[in-house]
Amino acid sequence: MGKSTDLQTVGAALYFLPVRTRVPLKFGSETLTEVTCARARVTVEDRKGQRVSGWGETPLSVQWVWPGTAPYEYRHESLKKFCVQLAELWSCYRKPSHPIEIGHEFQTEILPGLLKGFNHSNRRRKDEGPAFAGMPWLAALLCCSPFDLAVHDAYGKLAARPVYETYTSDFMNRDLAAYLQPAARSAASFRGKYPADFFTAKPPQRLVAWHLVGGLDPLDATDPKGDKQQDGYPALLGEWIKRDGLTCLKIKLRGNDEPWDYERIVRVGKIGAANAVNWLSVDFNCTVTDPEYVNRILDRLRDHQPQIYGMILYVEQPFPYELDQFPIDVHSVSARKPLFLDESAHDWTRVRQGRDLGWTGVALKTCKTQTGALLSGCWGRAHGMGLMVQDLTNPMLAQIPHVQLAANFPTIMGVETNAMQFYPAASSAEARIHPGLYQRREGTVDLSTLKGSGFGYRLDEISRELPAPAVEFEG
Repeated sequence: MGKSTDLQTVGAALYFLPVRTRVPLKFGSETLTEVTCARARVTVEDRKGQRVSGWGETPLSVQWVWPGTAPYEYRHESLKKFCVQLAELWSCYRKPSHPIEIGHEFQTEILPGLLKGFNHSNRRRKDEGPAFAGMPWLAALLCCSPFDLAVHDAYGKLAARPVYETYTSDFMNRDLAAYLQPAARSAASFRGKYPADFFTAKPPQRLVAWHLVGGLDPLDATDPKGDKQQDGYPALLGEWIKRDGLTCLKIKLRGNDEPWDYERIVRVGKIGAANAVNWLSVDFNCTVTDPEYVNRILDRLRDHQPQIYGMILYVEQPFPYELDQFPIDVHSVSARKPLFLDESAHDWTRVRQGRDLGWTGVALKTCKTQTGALLSGCWGRAHGMGLMVQDLTNPMLAQIPHVQLAANFPTIMGVETNAMQFYPAASSAEARIHPGLYQRREGTVDLSTLKGSGFGYRLDEISRELPAPAVEFEG
């Protein structure tokens, strides 16, 4: 029969918001200097005929989601074209359901075929440059995420509740056993369980904030450009730590230059230790193929820099994205430090696969869809895995579901949030309503201004003028 709160989608609009970085951010072998944020508005209707619109936003981070040799602009335009195709499909989902049911069916029944058709029709001719290998599944999830987020937001508005109060048996038609399967020989069960059963009992209003130390960031005045940044923001790592009261630093590494990676960790660790930083994480950029590369660095730190080794809370995704192509046994790494899946964790089935290979934690991201993040988080918690919420350098509206995910799941430590480092001005309109979300003070971000139904954006109070929609479909 379903619930009276079940919804169907009856319209969608898509907006593209370009953003430039104040300083470059390195992703693997590429460097990000600009990004387009995809903002979606999805109109929904409940069984009583009541209509509302929800909103979602995701930065289309080309270098992260689609690494490769094809020209940047080609990949960038492909992501935008795929978003346009998605907008039409998201405007007319006519099966009244809960957002998790809709999101799950869309990702399992609709998105794979759409991606296959898009890649077939979007192939480059040989004379047009580098061969087109096809848009990856992770990129398809990224493009899907603003629409999925918007449906969750709209559902909360229809139910007149914050969205995290709608992930219970009162609103969902099916329990988690309809979506998730426990690992073999596991005591975990999803029968009679709903996402809210895996949430933090009392979500905090403040979260510890992780600062990203990019591979190109100057650490002190001896680094190139370390004494020349004059835009009113901190330039050097120590300045950031002091201004924002930081206690947690995530270090971007190369993954293919062992001496550089080791020295980078030591330099950052020493600056952090001298400035009351408590924790470090290390991100090897998915470029490592032999666990011994990571093990040697960790063991050398343990033996020669024990304080810095002790500060490392977890290691993030050293190995390539695709677990099917690179089923690397990583037990030796996770025996040393907690090891978290990020780019590989497309959905809960990949989390299960990673757990079998020795991964002990999963990094959740709303840019892989709100639906997918919730299901992966529940699967991970049920199997005793650590959770973290990692940033995609989320500005504007994208920041709000991002931090709410971290507040509602018990993460290993707070939330990574770095848009205020790389494009702080981009969120000026949102920051006037939610100042604590777009600046870090005393090492935290403040969620206390989020109020009302859905994601609590308070969108009617945010004075942001949107461009004309790239495409709009109304039922």
